[in-house]
Amino acid sequence: MTRQPKITFIGAGSTVFMKNIIGDVLQRPALSGAKIALMDINPQRLEESEVVVSKLISTLGAKATIELHSNQKKALEGADFVVVAFQIGGYEPCTVTDFEVPKKYGLRQTIADTLGVGGIMRGLRTVPHLWSICEDMMQVCPEAILLQYVNPMAINTWAIAEKYPKIKQVGLCHSVQGTAMELAHDLDIPYEEIRYRSAGINHMAFFLKFEHRQPDGSYRDLYPDLVRGYREGRAPKPTWNPRCPNKVRYEMLTRLGYFVTESSEHFAEYTPYFIKEGREDLIEKFGIPLDEYPKRCIEQVEKWKGQAAAFRSADKIEVAQSKEYASSIMNSVWTGEPSVIYGNLRNNGCITSLPDNCAAEVPCLVDENGIQPTFIGNLPPQLTALIRTNINVQELTVVAMMTQNREHLYHAAMMDPHTAAELDLDQIWSLTDDLLAAHGTWIPEWARVSKKVQAA
Repeated sequence: MTRQPKITFIGAGSTVFMKNIIGDVLQRPALSGAKIALMDINPQRLEESEVVVSKLISTLGAKATIELHSNQKKALEGADFVVVAFQIGGYEPCTVTDFEVPKKYGLRQTIADTLGVGGIMRGLRTVPHLWSICEDMMQVCPEAILLQYVNPMAINTWAIAEKYPKIKQVGLCHSVQGTAMELAHDLDIPYEEIRYRSAGINHMAFFLKFEHRQPDGSYRDLYPDLVRGYREGRAPKPTWNPRCPNKVRYEMLTRLGYFVTESSEHFAEYTPYFIKEGREDLIEKFGIPLDEYPKRCIEQVEKWKGQAAAFRSADKIEVAQSKEYASSIMNSVWTGEPSVIYGNLRNNGCITSLPDNCAAEVPCLVDENGIQPTFIGNLPPQLTALIRTNINVQELTVVAMMTQNREHLYHAAMMDPHTAAELDLDQIWSLTDDLLAAHGTWIPEWARVSKKVQAA
């Protein structure tokens, strides 16, 4: 009998996301008999996820089997693929801390999970646990591929590559394909007729080409249409979230000549241009949704209550193909059938205008040889310059964790474009003190600041 792959899902209590990934996997014939190991520290959420996966298997008539684990290392034994999706510290207390403490200094944020003081703290909470997964993988499944879906993506990917270079890993996000779909919607062009090429870092990659296939087989550059649509008020069109009108990215398109692949609510806090003390006109003009991530967390918690009950009572679960890359990667590695994805890996010269050790997001060929990134060369200089401002923060955060030097966390906050646009140096140091003190045991011991030291 042909061996079936083992897929371990760490953080399986992220039930809706897990449902999308496993639903995609079970629709692939070569993977439909997989052994699926679900691991989570929350017994209730783990049991809820088991219910969902069991009904997915039944709905699709798949032959997959399920294992449940509370022990991470046991779940990883013999795995071929490891999918990671978790949030250390959760919405409460840690996400609330990431927003509320900076507010006392007048520092406002939108998402705060990737860059800025919120992203730094989230990385500090998250990377040690990712490292623990890598340590276990080295012992019980050293050849497995780690599919990492956790933010801050670039910091995480960079930190894993630094400490565990032998781990086969890729950081995965849906921002590239998701943004391409949004732009196709704005242009009233079927997504299937769009061709694009993107490169940069996670959440700050840019479409170097964005084109429409013509009837004669040629391709037409769509950037003039996007700029014209924005200037004439026809773009961006309303999206799923009325709080997020997506104007920031279009404005940056007119300044840089290229469209960025992560949302306007994210991008507003990656740069110093849009959220400024005393400039409420900017917030209104560009529709910047302050405190957006906490609002989404609250909405998702409420929504899940109804979804959990619905999943339990349903005989079958509707399954649609998601836009995530995980099942495509697994299928290509397992069968040799090639595919192309956008992944985050150690740069290693793929983008020659960025540091070799940073985490770059580039197109990758996937087949039986694994995940192979594409050579890009130099980015346009204005894109390189902007991306470097974010890399500065990422690098200092990773160096802080690698050397256990708390000072570099302050340096990372100091270099953050948005933080520096709103706060002076004394405020940045004091804010970082407060955040480290407030996080307590959620962060490594070397990074902790006591209330007494903080007051001094």
